[in-house]
Amino acid sequence: MPVMSRTRKMLINTALLTVTSLVMRAVAMLFQVWLSRRIGTAGIGLFQLIMSVSSLAATVAISGIRFAATRLISMQLGFGAFHRARAAMKRCLLYALVCGCFAAAVLYLGAPTIGYRWIGDARTILSLRLLSLSLPFFALTAVIAGYFTAVTRVIKSAAVQFAEQGIRIAFVVAALTRAQNLPLERSCAVVIAGGVCGEIAAFIMLYVLYVSDRRKIPPARGDADGITREMFHIAVPLALSAYARTALTTLQNMLIPRGFRKFGASSEKALSDYGLITGMVFPIITFPQSLFHALSEMLVPELTDAEARGDRSRIGLLMKRTLTGSLLFSVAVMTLMIALSEILGNAIYHSGEAGRYIRRLAWVVPIMYTDSVTDGMLRGLGLQVYSMGVNIADALLSVILVWIMLPRFGVDGYIFIVYFSEIFNFVLSIGKLLSVTAGAARSRVKLIRGKPPKAQPKAANRADSG
Repeated sequence: MPVMSRTRKMLINTALLTVTSLVMRAVAMLFQVWLSRRIGTAGIGLFQLIMSVSSLAATVAISGIRFAATRLISMQLGFGAFHRARAAMKRCLLYALVCGCFAAAVLYLGAPTIGYRWIGDARTILSLRLLSLSLPFFALTAVIAGYFTAVTRVIKSAAVQFAEQGIRIAFVVAALTRAQNLPLERSCAVVIAGGVCGEIAAFIMLYVLYVSDRRKIPPARGDADGITREMFHIAVPLALSAYARTALTTLQNMLIPRGFRKFGASSEKALSDYGLITGMVFPIITFPQSLFHALSEMLVPELTDAEARGDRSRIGLLMKRTLTGSLLFSVAVMTLMIALSEILGNAIYHSGEAGRYIRRLAWVVPIMYTDSVTDGMLRGLGLQVYSMGVNIADALLSVILVWIMLPRFGVDGYIFIVYFSEIFNFVLSIGKLLSVTAGAARSRVKLIRGKPPKAQPKAANRADSG
C-alpha cells in the first residue's frame, strides 16, 4: 500500500479511535459522577480497590496476547503472508481462552483470601467472585480487538465498545435505582455484575464481526510453521513483565488507604481520600489522554509494518510528528486544567476539594501524556520488553515510596509519588526512543552515501523462516 494511502488510513482510524475514546470517557465520567453520589466517596474507594485486583486478574487473563495478536498479524500482513495471519489468530484465541479460564478459576477460588488478607475488607469478596466470570470473555475479546487494530478496521471494535459500555451502565443504573439504600458490598457487586454482562455481550458481538471479516484473509494452507513460536516469543516476555508490573501496582493501591490510616485518618476517611483522588480526580486529569491512547494503538501496526519493510525514514517521521503534537497538546491541556480547576471540581462533583487536587496534579499532564505515546512507539518497534521493564522499575519504586512516605506525609506524600513516578518513567522511555531515532538518522545518512544499513534484510529473513 502506498505511504500516503497508509498515512490517510492511519489518520482515519486514529480519528475513529479518538472519537470513540473521548465519547466513552465522557460517558464513563458522567457515570462515575452519578455513582459517587449514589454510593459516596467511601464506596468509590472500595470499588477502586476491587478494580485494582481486577487489573491484576485481567493482566493474567490476557497474558500479553492482545499486543501479540496485533504485532504478529501486522508482521504477517507486512510480509504479505496473509494466510499465516489467519493461522496466527487461531493460536492467539486458544492462548487467550486457556489464560482467561485459568485467571477466572484462581480469582473465584482465591476471593476470600484476597478480600480478607490482601485488601483487608471482606465486603469485596462477592464482587471478586462475580468479576471472575468475565475474565475468559475479556481475554478473547482482547485478541479480536487486537486483530481489528492490526488490519486497521477499528470501526468494528469501536462500535462494540460503545455497545458494551451502554449495556454495563444501563444495567447498573437500573439496578441501583430500583434497589435503594443497598450496603456498600451489594452496591459494588451490582456495578461489577453490570461489567460482567457488558463483557459477555461484547465478546458475542465482536466474534460475529470477526467471523464475517476473516473471509477477507485467505485460509491457512498448512505452511504456518513458526507462528506458535513467534506468538510465545512476543506474548510470554510481555506477560511476565506485565504480571510483575500489575502486581506491584495492585500492591501499591492496597497500601495507599493503609498509609492514610497510619497517617491518622479513619478507615472511612482513608477510603474517601483514596476514592476522591483515584476515582474522581484522575478520570478528569486523564480524560483528554484518550487521544493518545488511540494514537498509541494505531502506531503499533504502523511502526511494525515500517519495521518489517525496513522503512527507517518513515519510523523517524512518525516519531517526530507524534512527539511534537503530543507535547503541544498536553501543554495546552495543562494550562486549561490549572485555570479551570475550581470550576471543574464544583461543576462535575460539587467539590472544591476535587478542584484543588485537579490543580495540584495538572502540572504532570505533559509528562503523563507524552509518556503514553512514547510507550506506544516503543511497543510498535518491538521494544515492549524494555518498556515493561521501565514500568516494573517505576512500580517497584512507587510501592517503596508509598510504604515509606504515606504514613509520614499522607495525601501530600502520595501526590509527590505521582510526580516522581511519571518523571522517572518518562525519562527512561524517551531516552530509549531518542536513541532509536538517532540510529534511524544514522542509517539514512549511510543510505544517502551509498552504504545500505546492515539491518535491513532481517525482515525478509524472518518472513522466510516464520
